[in-house]
Amino acid sequence: MEFRQLLYTLQIAADKNFSRAAEKLHIAQPSLSQQLSKLEKELGVLLFQRNTSTVELTHAGASFVEHAQKIMDAVEQLRQEMSDISQLRKGKVVVGSMPITGSHLLPRVLPAFKQSYPDIEITLMEDSSINLEKLTASGKADLSLLSLPLTEPSLSYVPVGVETIDLAVPPEHPLALRAQKYPDQLIDLAELKDEAFILLKKGQGFRKLAFDLCREAGFEPNVVFESNNIETVQSLVATGMGVTLVPHFIARAKRSEFIPVYLKLAEPVPSRTLVIAYRNGRYLSKAADAFIETFKEIMSVLASEGTNSKQ
Repeated sequence: MEFRQLLYTLQIAADKNFSRAAEKLHIAQPSLSQQLSKLEKELGVLLFQRNTSTVELTHAGASFVEHAQKIMDAVEQLRQEMSDISQLRKGKVVVGSMPITGSHLLPRVLPAFKQSYPDIEITLMEDSSINLEKLTASGKADLSLLSLPLTEPSLSYVPVGVETIDLAVPPEHPLALRAQKYPDQLIDLAELKDEAFILLKKGQGFRKLAFDLCREAGFEPNVVFESNNIETVQSLVATGMGVTLVPHFIARAKRSEFIPVYLKLAEPVPSRTLVIAYRNGRYLSKAADAFIETFKEIMSVLASEGTNSKQ
């Protein structure tokens, strides 16, 4: 069994077509078919069922592909380790990020990281938290910026910061007017039980956190409108359609003319823990470790700025 035969088999399984697989592997289709037949003969099993239109894995083929992928992952991790030894601070890290959270934090993190590690390439993958967990578990992303709790059991994580949650209300809302009159009076989450809520759609991690916080306060949020974009959610709040909960680093950002009023919630102040997640057992390169440490440093600075602004 040759290493290239593992690679060939994985490509055929991915494309379910010999012609497309051969094209991506940059070899002739007859050579690809010949190598597969040679491998099947050596193993004594049929890996694929062939017909005129498609190529499907057999039971033995599915098992072979599963193990072959693990071998390929192990080889890639070995390459990463050797690259660290030979190149020190050079490397590449694929980072997954929740779009909105990333848009407010990464502009602070990436320039600082690039300044310290100019030879390390960062590739960004933006997606929902659920999809990011899957991409990280499959190894397509080395690291992902997520918030707890994680649902994928095959992931480990490093906490990088705790972010408080603010309440966003329309400018003319009674709670906004009360805050103007009594600026030191904090809002109890239970006061929102009769409010109309605007939240993110299902699949967004922060939506679940908002529901959990409301339930802990003793009520089920009355959701009147949903959006995939938290910026849209905040603009709708500003126009008077309802209230919402917003992560602090996002709440303090200036956007359009439609800006709600942000209010502090009473103790215990709700928060979310931001983490950098990675697959269990996956070797973290020095480049990945450096990215995590830079992220933690920036989060510490942001937290300090927030503390100073309250004084």
